[in-house]
Amino acid sequence: MFITLLIITFVIALIMSTLVVALFRRPIFKILGRLVTEELAPTWQRYILFTMFVVGISGGVPLWDIEKYVTPDKDGKLLVLTSDRWVIEIYRSLIGSLTSIAWMLLVVFLFALVAYVVVRGFEARRQGG
Repeated sequence: MFITLLIITFVIALIMSTLVVALFRRPIFKILGRLVTEELAPTWQRYILFTMFVVGISGGVPLWDIEKYVTPDKDGKLLVLTSDRWVIEIYRSLIGSLTSIAWMLLVVFLFALVAYVVVRGFEARRQGG
């Protein structure tokens, strides 16, 4: 059962990461196209999208939580995967994947916002001086 849970949470996290990457591919490219040269934008976009996959999958497959199904407790008993626990683990995988990607994108967009302000400042200085 543990292997099945591990595979299912991985597939769910992969699907969620793929959906989020598909939704944010174009906005990320537009932002990067404004901040860096047209030659660098695709490379940075590829890196950010790869990072979204890694962060989404690692957040959606919380091994430290799933480990409780193979590690006995203090009494030597293993936790049993019931249908209710399956639902909780699937939900945890969905939310964990989305939460991880959301935090990563927040950090990326905060840095992009700072970079945008710096770029605009240099453009204004160039036009004014």
